[in-house]
Amino acid sequence: MSKLLIDIGSTYFKVAQAGKIEQYFRNFDTTILNDLSSKCADVITQYDKDDIYICSSANGGLSTLIIGLTNSFSLKYAVNIAFNSGINIIDTVRYPAIADALPPKTMIDVVIIVGGIDSNQRVFDDKLLNYLQGVQYQNIVFVGSQQNHEFLKSNIKDIVVLDNIITDKLQIHEEALKNYLTDLYQADIMGKEDIKELYAITNNQIFSTPYIVNRSLPEINKRLDVANPFIVVDIGGATTDIHYSRDLVNDNILSESGYDRLVFKKLGVFKSRESLVHIARQNEFVFELLEHLNVTENILDEQSDNATRVLMLLSIFLVLYKVSKHHAAYIELNLEILNNILFTGGITKVLTQEDVDDITLFFYKKILHFHHTPTIILDKNYEIWTYGVEE
Repeated sequence: MSKLLIDIGSTYFKVAQAGKIEQYFRNFDTTILNDLSSKCADVITQYDKDDIYICSSANGGLSTLIIGLTNSFSLKYAVNIAFNSGINIIDTVRYPAIADALPPKTMIDVVIIVGGIDSNQRVFDDKLLNYLQGVQYQNIVFVGSQQNHEFLKSNIKDIVVLDNIITDKLQIHEEALKNYLTDLYQADIMGKEDIKELYAITNNQIFSTPYIVNRSLPEINKRLDVANPFIVVDIGGATTDIHYSRDLVNDNILSESGYDRLVFKKLGVFKSRESLVHIARQNEFVFELLEHLNVTENILDEQSDNATRVLMLLSIFLVLYKVSKHHAAYIELNLEILNNILFTGGITKVLTQEDVDDITLFFYKKILHFHHTPTIILDKNYEIWTYGVEE
């Protein structure tokens, strides 16, 4: 390879050159650039700035609140586009019930409002304005019926109005919103001072890692023995992502992309450790799982290598649980028809193939009542992200 590829994660950064990948634990007492330079200066100086490519997931992603008319179309379409753009969904509100809805207490990065085909009469009114007064947000975008443009522009400051994501044939039109959210995600990464400093060593645009990994999916079967339908489970320090082929989903969405992704912001094993433990304690199967792993509930309160290993195993179970028929949060995947599950991220440096096989089989037996699993592949070299960068 004549390129140097760098991925900045929330816990580690990875450096790839000539087919070899080195992984370094980040020093949080200094800037990313200083940390990178202190550990890899001899490598970086060998490359021209045009040949250094960087992606980052260090910021943990953006959050969104989605307001829509129906679960069947507007909310479903907007949720799909938001997830596929790497955005974390904090809540969804169905507009007919908005008068009784409680606004989220945290700051929202972007509010998405959607509803109605362009030929519909105006459907939003003062109830929307009253609700938004209680929401703290940084950006707001409308992607619904044209009949609502004038009302929303005249009453909501700085609202961005884009093409309707619902066509008159009730099909999804995702390009405008997808580009807007991807650009917003990109701007958020650029806005981090640590990330801005990295332009001292590259002339190329810095992309988000989930976007890069999703770009790699069509190329994976050229390098690894996987076949559709498959999922990629990327368990990191701040988030856990699932990248999946769309033939695993039964819905009314016709998407231009063959692959989508889900982002679970509260299932990371380092930065999101407390929320992961909280979610685990609420799960009805976790105590049985801990017994299966020959540990007690006390392990969840420990700060040890073994506790981190157990949390990684729990995160595998929980993320599969959240997309299963038993408890589908937003997207339900037909896990019964999977050919492959490909695991990547920080867990591949800690867990063994036997660990991952065992926890996946526990999930399939307990939740799906299957006594076998899809073929499981561990990306031990954590190289999948490099496929997307190269593309």
